[in-house]
Amino acid sequence: MSDVSARKRIWGWFFFDWASQPYHTLLVTFIFGPFFASVASEFFMNSGQSETAAKASAQTLWAWNMGLAGLVIGVGAPFLGALADTRGRKRPWIIGFSIMYVIGAAALWFTAPDGSNMYWMLLVFSIGFIGAEYALIFTNSQLPDLGTEEEIGKISGSGFAFGYFGGLLALILVLIFFAEQGGGVTIVGLAPGFGLLDPEAREGTRAVGPFTAIWFLVFMVPYFLWVHDPLVAKTRGTVSDALKTLKTSIANLKARRSLLNFLIGSMLYRDALNGIYAFGGIYAFNVLDWTVPQVGIFGIIGAASATLFCYIGGKVDSRIGPKPVVIFAIWVLILLCFVLVNMSRDALFGVPLVEGSKLPDIIMLAAGALIGGMGGILQASSRSLMVRHTDPAVPTESFGLYGLSGRATAFIAPILIGLATTITGSARLGVSPVILLFLLGLILLRWVNPQGDRETWGTAS
Repeated sequence: MSDVSARKRIWGWFFFDWASQPYHTLLVTFIFGPFFASVASEFFMNSGQSETAAKASAQTLWAWNMGLAGLVIGVGAPFLGALADTRGRKRPWIIGFSIMYVIGAAALWFTAPDGSNMYWMLLVFSIGFIGAEYALIFTNSQLPDLGTEEEIGKISGSGFAFGYFGGLLALILVLIFFAEQGGGVTIVGLAPGFGLLDPEAREGTRAVGPFTAIWFLVFMVPYFLWVHDPLVAKTRGTVSDALKTLKTSIANLKARRSLLNFLIGSMLYRDALNGIYAFGGIYAFNVLDWTVPQVGIFGIIGAASATLFCYIGGKVDSRIGPKPVVIFAIWVLILLCFVLVNMSRDALFGVPLVEGSKLPDIIMLAAGALIGGMGGILQASSRSLMVRHTDPAVPTESFGLYGLSGRATAFIAPILIGLATTITGSARLGVSPVILLFLLGLILLRWVNPQGDRETWGTAS
């Protein structure tokens, strides 16, 4: 659209991150995830399990659900990307998946505090989560058209920073006005929902679902106003065309060694990162006995750090390229995970702590800041590195493969966490598999060309 400036189009694209980030910040990690863990734990304890076993069972249930949702996303991502490329339009797909996002988020209001419908709530949560991830594939594919190769790193980092700031603001609003503490008031002493919500029924915390849905609806308006599909001839691509395109692209990976190693490596380290995000709040609830508002404060620190680090990381990415930034972020995350796995409420690396020590809380808050910051940098610079490997002839399908690499094995981290939690009976030791996934991803980055693989674009199979 000629009347939309390039700068306004970039800002419109930023607003997708702003609008969609609360699904991850509020629902996956810091509010609904820990709330669901508390509901499920109580349900399992009422069924006769001990407190430790009930917490492990709750974490395992969440793990399997995230794993199954990740499997659905991974299977469908590359096919949908190829189908969109054959038809030349992205907006209808983004609208459809946005509807899934809104329905899935809003329906979480109906979560019963006694856990009687928790399996149904996991289903609707997954519907919204799948919609959010599929929409992200299509909006990511628009990144190459927003600037030059030198500008992409800064744009990607700024987009993530803007999105994290939106998630941070949404989290602060929920903690101040909605999520109740043990005394039935919010963290600043207000009645939940301006006195309209019943704290006994956890309505303040449950309102995070509708809040997330409304937030998305409001802030997607700039995106739809300013970001449009390119003016290309309309095509009638078929499912058969999409499958043929996808088959060709996968076959061509054997001639694109840098891209292949990047896709597999990022598949592993992004899976590990998603594991941290999916279980960070639950870890704090299970291991350190934090309340939902305490986890929310942890989230504020992490989101604020992510906002700052993404902005800085984008500038560094533009100066030295995305690959060194990705490697640095992975090493920091490995060290953080190693510390957390060896920390409990009573000991650090096996050394007993004095009773009532606040050291685990301090370490967890510091880890939250670094996890948020390094995780944001890792995502932004990985997206920038993918742009350097993206054939402009098929951008959506290329990012569909990127979505596949991020989600085809997205069930591995949750399932490994679930298995490790079941075997050890410990929510703390259960998160240890993410360290291995980070290391494997780091090894594969050795064979990734930091400048991309432009010379292989259009390679025939």
